[in-house]
Amino acid sequence: MSESQSAEQELLKKLLKPLLEDFQYWFSRSRSLLENEGITFLTEEQQSDLLARVKQAQQEVSTAAMLFEATGGQVGVETATLMPWHCLLSECWKVGMRWRSMAAHRQSSEAPKDN
Repeated sequence: MSESQSAEQELLKKLLKPLLEDFQYWFSRSRSLLENEGITFLTEEQQSDLLARVKQAQQEVSTAAMLFEATGGQVGVETATLMPWHCLLSECWKVGMRWRSMAAHRQSSEAPKDN
């Protein structure tokens, strides 16, 4: 293996492995929210569709991570594959932020008022 190939492989390990771990973490959190909470600003169909897309992305990320590990970090992931995951996570983050904001608003409006 040439020195440049070794450097590229090391860069892949330093960047791709943590990136795949981040995708797995955030998709897991998104999945948990979508499976356990009723997101009132989404229809049941929209929530179900988003959950299905998250599950599919989780499988894809897991497959990419397994291939990366099985090859000793010698394979990468095309940007064309990463971008849809990133876009899906952005969508999930927006849903999560809105859901948390609405939950916080509900809690503050339900809190007892001091007179």
